[in-house]
Amino acid sequence: MTRKMLGALALGATIAMAGAAAHAQAPAQGAVTYPKNDYANKANWLCWTGKPGDACAIDLTTTVIKADGSESVETFKADPKAPVDCFYVYPTVSNDPGAVSTMNIGPEELSVVKAQLARFGSKCRIYAPMYRQFTLTALRAGIAGQVVPGARDPASRAVGYNDVLDAWNYYLANENHGRGVVLIGHSQGSGVLTQLISKEIDGKPVKDKIVSALLMGTRLPIDKGAETGLFKTIPQCKSPSQTGCVIAYSSFRDTVPPPSNSRFGKAPSDTQVAACENAAALGGGKGALHAYLSNGAPISGAAAPKTVWVKGKPNPTTPFISVPGLLTGTCVDKNGFSYLEVHINAVSGGPRTETIEGDVVANGKISEDWGLHLIDANLMMGNLVDVVGTESKAYLAKVKK
Repeated sequence: MTRKMLGALALGATIAMAGAAAHAQAPAQGAVTYPKNDYANKANWLCWTGKPGDACAIDLTTTVIKADGSESVETFKADPKAPVDCFYVYPTVSNDPGAVSTMNIGPEELSVVKAQLARFGSKCRIYAPMYRQFTLTALRAGIAGQVVPGARDPASRAVGYNDVLDAWNYYLANENHGRGVVLIGHSQGSGVLTQLISKEIDGKPVKDKIVSALLMGTRLPIDKGAETGLFKTIPQCKSPSQTGCVIAYSSFRDTVPPPSNSRFGKAPSDTQVAACENAAALGGGKGALHAYLSNGAPISGAAAPKTVWVKGKPNPTTPFISVPGLLTGTCVDKNGFSYLEVHINAVSGGPRTETIEGDVVANGKISEDWGLHLIDANLMMGNLVDVVGTESKAYLAKVKK
């Protein structure tokens, strides 16, 4: 994947925020209009626990590789009777032509829910609507100084948020039945959910349904010295048993920190910082990252990883690899940036790989301003799933009182 294509993943959050203003504007004369989707039709949902063709009902088998090169196989089983729900909005992945994607499920959407969402099915029932997002096609053109027809139309910028809002309202009215909800998003998806939380949830009665919000690959503004910021009644999560809170972060290698032009890690105001919560150590400090890394499959449309997991041995055939002890994460504030710093605990000369893939690379050079954006979700997937399980128990205990 080229840098232009990858740009969509981060710029999607900006597009989503721009859509908030467009949402309030009346369409200009001659502007494109978008009819509402029927979210009662399950064909308009990418994942819906139990529906025929559920994109999250997939093989998540993982090979666990220890530092000594020994291997074991970890199977996965979803829980269709999980006590809470997860509502997910995917990042910018569509290669559809034009400024706005269609509602057709393509390989890009199937790939991203496999990497970012399906594993939460062990802790929650999953709902993931398709939505008419601002496409990779339009964003690539914009970065190149070109304009795809309709790309500057306010309706084109707003339709994705409007779709997700309609899906959310349908879910609340017809499927929630008083259950707790975990909101999950990455990049453009996090941007859309940031709008949804700000407009429809923060400080409103529905907030009591929120188990937590997981906003990955974004720079959620937090007031300096406080636990809240853009969200006034939804603080940062500081323990796995805290509910009604948010976990937001962006990730960088400790050897490649955010440069001055970084796309992540800095809030738009000098009075704020970008949120960073480490699901591996919500109380602060270092934590072992329980990563689920892609084994030879593309990540969000990027080239397939080519990692040799154990020297002298053929790679496993499972879709995911887990590498216990290899990765450590710490939320840090350095040089004006706040982010998840990822350290590789390499064993020099050991049989297991001493590195991971996930950087944005253009013309053979790492694009440092992106950090590890491509694998934000993969890096802490096991930790996040565990936190959702603990939060869910705490939430259920609280509502039963």
